[in-house]
Formats: sequence, structure tokens, C-alpha cells
Amino acid sequence: MKICIIGSGGREHAICNTLSKSKNISELFCCPGNAGTKNLANNFNLNLENFEEIKNFIIENKIDLVVVGPEKPLVDGLVDYLERFKIKVFGPNKTASQLEGSKIFTKEICKKYHIPTSDFGVFNNKIDTFKFLENSNFPIVIKADNLASGKGVYISQNMEEAKFAVNEIFDGKFGVAKKILIEDFIQGEEMSYFIISDGKTIKNFGTAQDHKRVFEGDKGKNTGGMGAYSPSRMINKELEDKILNRIIKPTLRALEDLGTCYKGFLYAGLMIYNNDPYLIEYNVRMGDPECQTILPKLKTDLSEIFLACCEEKLHKKNLEWIDKKSLCVVLCSKGYPENYKKDVMIEGINKIKLLDNDYIFHAGTSEKNGEVYAVGGRVLNFVSLSENFLTSKENVYRNLKKLNWTDGFYRKDIGYKVIK
Repeated sequence: MKICIIGSGGREHAICNTLSKSKNISELFCCPGNAGTKNLANNFNLNLENFEEIKNFIIENKIDLVVVGPEKPLVDGLVDYLERFKIKVFGPNKTASQLEGSKIFTKEICKKYHIPTSDFGVFNNKIDTFKFLENSNFPIVIKADNLASGKGVYISQNMEEAKFAVNEIFDGKFGVAKKILIEDFIQGEEMSYFIISDGKTIKNFGTAQDHKRVFEGDKGKNTGGMGAYSPSRMINKELEDKILNRIIKPTLRALEDLGTCYKGFLYAGLMIYNNDPYLIEYNVRMGDPECQTILPKLKTDLSEIFLACCEEKLHKKNLEWIDKKSLCVVLCSKGYPENYKKDVMIEGINKIKLLDNDYIFHAGTSEKNGEVYAVGGRVLNFVSLSENFLTSKENVYRNLKKLNWTDGFYRKDIGYKVIK
């Protein structure tokens, strides 16, 4: 079987790495891929906004299955387009992808189907937004409605911070903004909960805790994710039942009522308070860096899982996992999430010898003449699995020190809530 992975980040490298272990696969492609996927797959620099170019590439190379990693091609309808040509694709269609593509779409589903979430308001101009904020209690959450690479969420502590957020969003920091979402702040602790679905059957695909803020102690601006650990310390049987029955299943029922179904990964970003879950947001793909944290624990052949989802046979698959603690730290370019240098060489990365259960997943990298260069804000993901989070953390930071990349930085407190 030939499989093509769409995307170029750490998530796609982790998927590529997991698939490379399958005996069912004769050839892997990654479009466009990065310096890490190049060692496992054939990288091809396709334009991900040109669906016809992608389709022609798939047909010419006789690819059996396409796995769409990032959110934008999903929201733009790549799955719908490829399926018109009888191409098997793992990922949700355009309608289902609105769960991430429009935060307001998701909030309206929550309201109609009584899914627990924060109270909210939707505004389409600055004047009305500022009037609402003048009578609001702080802290308050302000969100761009559209895709924002994980950075379009502001937790504003006062009116000055709120005005700054509103101006950034309406002034186009995340693209054209016709609407803005204002939410009450929910007390509690965040948790990421993942399922996989074939449109009929859903199965748990792990839990994680992401660290979004750029600086230690969860301070500074939101990022795409500075690190994660899995499993979440909060997950238990009672809580999982509540997540499924109060949040996931009503959401899937809402999509059915819209005449569609959900196929692919679904990532629920939750706030947990007194063992009760509240939905913060959905992502319609594996998280990044949660994917890099979770996938190394998977024992079941990932290619068989993807294929089962495309063929509505997920009920026949038993998902097995390695019972270890996983921790991931993201190495970023200095200046991220604001301005940072590109095309900076990362010396010595190919000389690092990793122990079993240690991984380095590439994200914003490219390869030129045998050398690896940083081309993005989040550059590398260092992951380790062990019997406890402390050992995993020690292994990760040991490997980071081996690399000693002076043009990068990373948080030194990933997992602080589960490591004493």
C-alpha cells in the first residue's frame, strides 16, 4: 500500500514515523514534508492550496490512501474534492471541519444541543465589541472566529488588554475577520481529549495536556504549543463518560442533523472543573504537539486504523497502547511567536544518538546539501516515553542539551503539574 501524508509539521513527521513501522506499506510520500520526513518518505513540494495538483500527484503515483494532517486543507474542503475522484482520504469533510474552521459555528452547536461551554457573544465590529466589554467581568476570553494556528485566543485581564486583542483580530492579524467571539472565562484546568471516528464508530485516541503559553509558568503570548504530556493527570472513567455523553456524542449528532458525519481525528480542548468537562474548542485533526506525544505510545498498526476509518470498519479494530508516560518539549526559533530568523542551520542534529523510546520530530525544518535548517517558529519536538513523567522529562532535556542549539529556546517547565 502507498500512503501520502499532507503537511509539513511535527504532527506529520510523527504520523510518518509511526506509519513507517507498518508491514503493509510499500512506499510513503509526504507533501511537502520536512527534513525529518525526508528520512522516512519521499518529500514532494506540492502547493496545498492547489487541489488539482494534489489530485494529479496522487493518481500519477498510484497512491492508495491520503492522510491530511493540518487543519487548513480540511477546512478548505480537500477531503470532499479528492473523494469526488474515488480517492481514499483520512480526515473530516468541509462541513464537519467547520468545528475548527469557525469557532462561532461550534458555539452555536453547543447552544442548540446543550453542550457545556462558556457563555458567549458574537460581534461583527469594534464599536459593538467595545460597548459589550465595558460591561463585562474580567478576565474574559476573546477569540478570532477563523483559523489562527493556535494563536487567535486572548485571555484579557483588563479593558486595555481586551482592546488590544480586538484591534489585532479586526485589523487582520489572522486574516479577514468579519466576526469576533467573546467568552466568559471558565475556572479549571485544561485537558485535551482525542477520539478517532469512521462516521459510525468512535474510539478513544488518548489524552494530553498542552502548554500553550510561550514562557515558563504559563505566561506570555499563546503559541501553537510549547510542549505536552500524555496521559492527562485528570482523566478517569467518570470524567470520560461525561466527555463522551455531554460533549462528543451531541456534537456528532449535530453533524448528522446537518446531513453529514465525522471521519478522522477529533480533538476536544476542554476545561475541567470539579470533574465536570466544559468545551473550549474543537480541532478537526490531531493536535501539535499532542500528536507527537501520543503516537509513540500506539501499538496497533496505524495504517490499518486509517484504512478502517475510510472503510467504516473501525468497530473491528482493537486499539492497543504502550503503558508509559510520554512528554514532549518544543524547541523554537528565538523570537517566536513573533518575528524570528529563518534559514538558520541546526548543527549536530544528525549526530545525536537517541535511546529507545526517545524521539526527535522535525517541524519547521528543511534540508539542504545534507544540512538541516530552521525555517519555522516551532522547529523540533523532543519526546521521551518512560515509566514516569520525571524520567521522561530528564531524557528530553538531556537530548536538548546534547543539541545545544544557541539560536533556539524552549520552556524548562513542561509537565510541572505532574512532576514534583
